[in-house]
Amino acid sequence: MVTQGKRSNRVEVPQRAWWGDTDAVLDFPDDWEVTVYPMNGHDAPALTEDGFRQAFANPIGSRPIRELARGKKNVVVLFDDMSRPTRTYQIIPYVLEELATAGVDDESIQFICAPGTHGALTGFEFAKKLGADVVARFNVYNHNVYENCTYVGTTSRGTPVSLNAEFMKADLKIGIGAILPHLNCGFGGGGKLILPGIASLETIVHNHGPVRTRSKETGIDDNTGMGRYEHNAQLLDTLEACKLSGLHIKVDAIVNIHRDTTALFVGEPEAVFYAGAKVGVTHYHTPLPDRPDVVVANCHSKINEIPVAKTVGQALLPEEGGTLVLITNNPEGEVVHYLRRKFGNHTTGQGYRAPTLSPKVKKFILQMPVKNKTSIDWIAPAEAVTWTRTWEEVIAALREEHPDGARVAVIPDATIQLFDVIATLHYL
Repeated sequence: MVTQGKRSNRVEVPQRAWWGDTDAVLDFPDDWEVTVYPMNGHDAPALTEDGFRQAFANPIGSRPIRELARGKKNVVVLFDDMSRPTRTYQIIPYVLEELATAGVDDESIQFICAPGTHGALTGFEFAKKLGADVVARFNVYNHNVYENCTYVGTTSRGTPVSLNAEFMKADLKIGIGAILPHLNCGFGGGGKLILPGIASLETIVHNHGPVRTRSKETGIDDNTGMGRYEHNAQLLDTLEACKLSGLHIKVDAIVNIHRDTTALFVGEPEAVFYAGAKVGVTHYHTPLPDRPDVVVANCHSKINEIPVAKTVGQALLPEEGGTLVLITNNPEGEVVHYLRRKFGNHTTGQGYRAPTLSPKVKKFILQMPVKNKTSIDWIAPAEAVTWTRTWEEVIAALREEHPDGARVAVIPDATIQLFDVIATLHYL
């Protein structure tokens, strides 16, 4: 387990999640002071087959799936989208084994992607996420945030909860996801597979907007930021919606820097979330850089949600400011986001806000090997971006900005690393 920064002028960082998961080498000038800041669980060992089996055999606060599934005729398995690093295809065989042991046949099982207001997955992406064998064997669908949602109740914070109608018809409801630091809810995973995952747009907007606004106005449960999952109004609202959904079993993974599952929690959704978050606080924790001139924030696990890395990276710069380098090597570009992004030069989702940079960012360098101009619509003002495709171009831009050398902090995966700073991203 890594517990402090490590000096090195040659750094390897993971890239291209879901596209080969390669490592890129970042070479810095020899006279620069370069420190790498990995999270504690950076190189935690991948869970063994025995570890997976133990998690399913000993669920938290619930009977095993094989017992819950007896006599069931309509099983829905939810899973997260490509914006999350979950290697769902490694988890599904154990779920299917549990169902088969209970006597559930294939035709009684369907899979539904829970992307919230993200764009739908293609069949190609279904195969990456679930495995080609699962796509060939079972029906796999996308949730539709605009249609086919059933009202199931209203939370104590006033959120009208409407959820995927097909899911609500199931007699056994299972969800697969990951516990990851989240800018608003403290940690993702748990009930977020329900809200926003399979909720209607109206439900999502209320949870992301009025619920958070009211907590800030009243000071009640106003604890927002990465790792801040206690007394968090938006999270508590999400957990209420999850209870209303009737989700029976949640399976949540903890991952290392290469997206390997290093721990797995199975059982009653809320109990699973809190057990996973308790581990996540230490696993994803990272020491704070010491007044760097340059922060290099690499994007990997949440490969198509790089505003997360921008928000984290700029928060790590000192008050007097510095240079932020954001690295995103993703052939597909940023995720479609029906709430938060633009859909033309003059049209946007209802939650769109023009992106800004912290005053601490004196220069913003974006390394994007597959350049996608539109992607910056939720990252930074266009005029503030120094575009680069190669690492050599990044170094040239850094030399121009810091001709006398620099103190550099490299964050191997700023999309999931947890720092002791408040870093929020306001959706509404």
